[in-house]
Amino acid sequence: MKYAWLKSSLALAIAACSTYSLAAGFAINEQSVSSMGTSFAGRSSSGEDATTVFGNPAAMSRLKREEISLGAAAIIAKTDIEDASGPAGTNDGDMVPLVGVPMGYWVKPLDEKVTFGLGVYVPFGLVTDYESGFQGRYEGDYSEVRVITIQPTLSYRFNDQLSVGMGATINRIDGELESAVFTGPGFPDSRVKIKGDDVAAGFNVGILYEFTPNTRVGLTYHSKVEYELEGETRVSGVVTSPINGSYDASLDLTLPEMIDMSVTHELNDQWTLYAGAAFTRWSRLEEIRVSTSGLPGPASARFGTIVEEQDWHDSWSYAIGAAYKLNPQLVLRAGLALDQTPTNNTHRSPRIPSDDRKAFSLGLGYSPTDDITVDLAYSYLKEDDASVEQDTYSATYENSAHGLGAQVSYRF
Repeated sequence: MKYAWLKSSLALAIAACSTYSLAAGFAINEQSVSSMGTSFAGRSSSGEDATTVFGNPAAMSRLKREEISLGAAAIIAKTDIEDASGPAGTNDGDMVPLVGVPMGYWVKPLDEKVTFGLGVYVPFGLVTDYESGFQGRYEGDYSEVRVITIQPTLSYRFNDQLSVGMGATINRIDGELESAVFTGPGFPDSRVKIKGDDVAAGFNVGILYEFTPNTRVGLTYHSKVEYELEGETRVSGVVTSPINGSYDASLDLTLPEMIDMSVTHELNDQWTLYAGAAFTRWSRLEEIRVSTSGLPGPASARFGTIVEEQDWHDSWSYAIGAAYKLNPQLVLRAGLALDQTPTNNTHRSPRIPSDDRKAFSLGLGYSPTDDITVDLAYSYLKEDDASVEQDTYSATYENSAHGLGAQVSYRF
């Protein structure tokens, strides 16, 4: 019985890196609404506003005026759960509530060659909240996890063709995660909750090369970030054991590096074409190793360290997009993206029940004056059916999502 409680604590720790979003795995793509309109094609080569602090810090050199960009995206997810089996319970789906993803950037040219930038954005995290009595509740029924990043950045323009940029990242991860625990026949479920947080450093570096005034390529490297989460595991509601209480818990977690490559080509005064590919090294997530201290009796020696295999694999995403300048004030955008999942059928859980996905996006940019631009974007995402096969629960998930974004950029 004690092993069941500890295994649930492990599942909750896994949820710290297992959420649902518009990007594969547990990453979030929505750091720029202007890029969202082209399904993030050209993200590392466009350099059209201050959101390039994230997309490619080298492209800040294209901005000739001080600029602030503020925005947010909302993710509206829908899930149908089919062919479920396990303990008694319900499968309402739609476990992801309306989630807002904020972003903010500031870019200031210091001289003709050097530009400073500052970004605040959310690279990972989301919320999953299943209904009370969910059939898969023993594998996890509530997760709230987020990573918030602050990135001071500098770029340097060597000449008309070549620019480079680099920014340090300060990243905070925190979350609150819960699961039901089967106590025994005739007894109500007990609960396990874990809280944890940490702050860690990383960096982003980029290069931009402009072959001609109309054609440029970009390459951005987002480093891995190594966290040492410290927190608390709390067990409550158990009437057959003295294990109720709070215990110190720790988890080492490495969030993977990502490389984004893209090209932007201005076909003429009206049409601009974008294409890009991104590689994420999800194979770093081979296992989750949780250490729990203060457990009563022999449980400490046997279950103080628990390991659960994940065996994720590296993944690629691809995107193409286009923008059409209808007039000097209005730009229309569209894009298509394909995103591979890093998960596999053996270890996929209800906390991240996703598979390969396709996304289609539309967007617009409206500039009533030379100083202000308002960007709006809409994305629709559809996933392949995802199979979940866990110890106490199996089901097929049919996932889709709508994304809405709005952004305002002001130039001084």
